[in-house]
Amino acid sequence: MSVLSKKVEEMSFEEAFAELNDLVQALEEEGRPLDKAITMYERGQGLARHCAAMLEKAELKVRLLNGEIFEDEV
Repeated sequence: MSVLSKKVEEMSFEEAFAELNDLVQALEEEGRPLDKAITMYERGQGLARHCAAMLEKAELKVRLLNGEIFEDEV
């Protein structure tokens, strides 16, 4: 299965971030039909939210490992 056909929630951070970068570059090009640009933008928003959630989860894990917070505070 190609990355482009994967559901966002099934993607690794690296896959999602790479596709997000590709979408941003493609959206910066001129001459794209509006409906295609909107579809790409919607996909990009989902990818951005997914990446942000994964980064938040990673940050929480690092804070737990560093003893900055405790599991019962999560």
